[in-house]
Amino acid sequence: MALRIEDYAIIGDMHTAAVVGADGSIDWLCLPDFDSPSCFARLVGTDAHGYWKIAPAGGASAVLSSRRRYREDSLVLETEFETATGTVRVTDFMPVGLSHPHVMRIVEGLAGSVEMALELTVRFDYGDAVPWTTSSPGLVRMTAGPDAVALWHRVHPEGRDLTTVADFTVATGQRFPFTLVWHPSNEGPPAPLDTHYALEHTDVFWREWAGRCTYDGRWRDAVVRSLLTLKALTVETTGGVVAAPTTSLPEALGGGRNWDYRYCWLRDAAFTLESLMRGSYLEEALAWRDWLVRAVAGDPARLQIMYGPSGERRLVEWEADWLPGYESSSPVRIGNAASGQFQLDVYGEVMSALHAAAHADGAPNEAAWALQMKLIEFLATAWTEPDDGIWEVRGPRRHFTHSKVMAWVALDRAVCTLEQWPDLEGDLKGWRAMRARIHDDVCAHGFNEAVGAFTQYYGADTLDASVLMIPLVGFLPADDPRVVRTVEAVERRLLVDGLVLRYETSDAGPVDGLSGREGAFLACSFWLVDCLHLIGRTADAEAMFERLVGLSNELGLLAEEYDPFAGRLVGNFPQAFSHVSLVNSAFRLAGADPLTTVAAALGATPALRRAARAQSRRASRSRRSAARGSSGPANKRRKSA
Repeated sequence: MALRIEDYAIIGDMHTAAVVGADGSIDWLCLPDFDSPSCFARLVGTDAHGYWKIAPAGGASAVLSSRRRYREDSLVLETEFETATGTVRVTDFMPVGLSHPHVMRIVEGLAGSVEMALELTVRFDYGDAVPWTTSSPGLVRMTAGPDAVALWHRVHPEGRDLTTVADFTVATGQRFPFTLVWHPSNEGPPAPLDTHYALEHTDVFWREWAGRCTYDGRWRDAVVRSLLTLKALTVETTGGVVAAPTTSLPEALGGGRNWDYRYCWLRDAAFTLESLMRGSYLEEALAWRDWLVRAVAGDPARLQIMYGPSGERRLVEWEADWLPGYESSSPVRIGNAASGQFQLDVYGEVMSALHAAAHADGAPNEAAWALQMKLIEFLATAWTEPDDGIWEVRGPRRHFTHSKVMAWVALDRAVCTLEQWPDLEGDLKGWRAMRARIHDDVCAHGFNEAVGAFTQYYGADTLDASVLMIPLVGFLPADDPRVVRTVEAVERRLLVDGLVLRYETSDAGPVDGLSGREGAFLACSFWLVDCLHLIGRTADAEAMFERLVGLSNELGLLAEEYDPFAGRLVGNFPQAFSHVSLVNSAFRLAGADPLTTVAAALGATPALRRAARAQSRRASRSRRSAARGSSGPANKRRKSA
C-alpha cells in the first residue's frame, strides 16, 4: 500500500527519478527515462505492480523510530531505522553521468544488530509485464521484452510468489551494497560499480552544484532544496525540465483529476528560467532556452502547451485500467491529451522566457529571434480568438483574461527586445500598436466593476488565481487600484484555510468540464505572496510564505497542491512549478527585481558572462570525464533533441 505523498522522497540522475518511501520502499521508477514505462508502480497500484523495499524484518511493528534526511545540499537520501536490537541506515542515490541508470542502496549497521528484509518485485510496462528471472552468485537478472534489470548484491536471495526476497543481518560497522541497473535486454548488464566511489562522486556533484547558488537569505535551505529538485527534474542531455516524475497522483483523494506530469510545459518556461537565473545557474537556464527553441520550432499555429522531455510532440493519453490508482483515485493516465489544446498564454510565456534568456546571454539568440518573429506574426490574428486557458480546462473555449494578458506579454517582450537591440529585424511601430490594442481590450473586458476585480474570462463574475499574474508580468503596476482590488477579491473568494484555489469550482461544470473538487494550488499561493509584497503588505506576504514553506515535508519537498480538508499534500510529486514559485517568491521578498539575471551577479560585462559559461561547461566536461573513467561512455543511452 502506498504511503502519504509527503512520506516520499526522490533520488535521480537527471534522466529519471525514483520515488522512495519513508518505510524504505521505492514505489515508483520509470526506466530508463522520466517518460518511460515504470518498473515499480505500487505508488498508483498495489504490491503486485512493483516495488523494492529494504527495511528491518517484521515490518513497521519492528521499528521503534525512524528518521530521514538528504545529505547536506545533495540528492543522497539517508533513512535510519531504530529497532529493539540496533540501528541501521539505508542510503539511497542514483549516480549521475553514467551510460545506464543505476539505483544504488547501501545498508549500514550503526549500532547493535538488525535483522533486515529485502523484497524486490519488478513489473515492467506500468506493472503489466512479469519478467523472466534468472540468478547466479551475486547477480539476479529480470527480463521482459526490450527491458532488463540486473541486481548486484552480497546476500542470498530466493524467489517467492514472483518476488525476489532476501533476509540478512547487519551488525555495527557492516555494509551491504545493492545496485539495480537497467539495460537493453539484448545486452549484458554493466559491471558493478565501486559503491564507495559512486556515493562520494554523487554527493560531491550535488553539493558543488548547490554551492553555486547566490541566495543567502533567511529561507536559504528551502531555496537550495527547491533548486536541487529542479536540477533533478532536468534532462541532462536536452535541457528540458519535466513538471514532475510521477503520473496520476490525484488533485483530490479518491477523485478523477489525475494527470501525467512527466512532460515539459511551456507555461513553466519563463518562471523556471527566472528561478535558475536568480540562483546563478546560467548554464541550466540557457540549456532550457535551447530546448525550448528546438521543441517549438515549426508552424506557430501548431505550438503545443507541452512536449516530451526531448521535445516529443505526440503525447497520446490512455488509461492503465489494471492500476487502481493512488488511494483508489482512478483512472491512472499515461500521456496527456491537453498537449493538443490551444492555449494562448503559452505564446507570452515563450516570448518572456526567450527575452529573459537574451538578458542572461548578453544578446538574443539568432535562431530564437527568428522563432519569436514567427510567433508574433501568428499572434497578430490569434490573440482575438478564445482558447482553453492556462488550466487546460476540458470545457468550452473562452476569452480567458489571463490568456489575453499573456498575449500582451508576448508583444511587450518583443517590443522591449527591439528597443534594447535596435539592429534586430522587426516591426517596432506595428508591435507597439498591437500591444496597446491588447492592453485596452483586457482593461475594457477583463475587469468587472460589479465584482471589483479582473475575472476568469470576459463577461464572467467568477475569479481565477491566474489574474494575480497581472502585476507580476508588468501588465499593470502593483499600486493600480484595479490590481489592489483584484488581490483583495482573491483573498475573499479563493482562499481556503489561507491557501489559494486556482478558480471557483461552483462554476466547474461549464468552465472546466470536470467534476469534483481539488486542493489549493501551491504555485497560486506563492503568486499571492508576490502580490501582497508588491502592494506593500510585506508582513502578510512573509507570513503566508512561511506557511507555504511549512507545508513541505521534512525533506523540503512540495507536491502540486495541498488539501486543507484532509491536511495532506496532493497532486504529482515533487512538483517543479511549486518549487519554481517558492524560489521566485523568496528572491522577491529579498528585494530582487523580476528581471534580475545571473549576469548581474557576475558583473555586467559580456566577457564575464562568457567566462562564467565557459567555466560551467568545463566543470560539466570534467564530471562526465570522471564518470566515463568508472563506468564507460557517459550519456550514451539517452534520447537527444
